[in-house]
Amino acid sequence: MIDVTLYSRPGCHLCDDMKALVNRVARSIPLTLSVIDISTDPRLEDEYGQEIPVLVVDGRKAAKYRISESELTRVLNARRGGASESGGAGGGNEAP
Repeated sequence: MIDVTLYSRPGCHLCDDMKALVNRVARSIPLTLSVIDISTDPRLEDEYGQEIPVLVVDGRKAAKYRISESELTRVLNARRGGASESGGAGGGNEAP
C-alpha cells in the first residue's frame, strides 16, 4: 500500500481538486490517503504557507498546486515498482 499525504487547508479549491483526483486514482492503485489541515499547526503553516496543496508520496514531495491524473498514476506506479504500467509519454521529470 502506498502512503499518500495531502497538505491542505479548508476553503482551498486546489486542495479539493487534488483530493478528488487522488481519490479517483485510488480506485485503480491501492493507497492510503491522509489529509493534513496545515491551519491547525503553526509549524506546518510556516512550512507550506501559500504553497498548498502539497502532495507527498511515501515521504517524498510529488507535487504542489496541481498534478495531472496521468502524472500521479505514473508516480504511484513508480513507487510500487510498476512504472511501465502507466504507458504514458513520460518526461522523466521526477527526481529519483
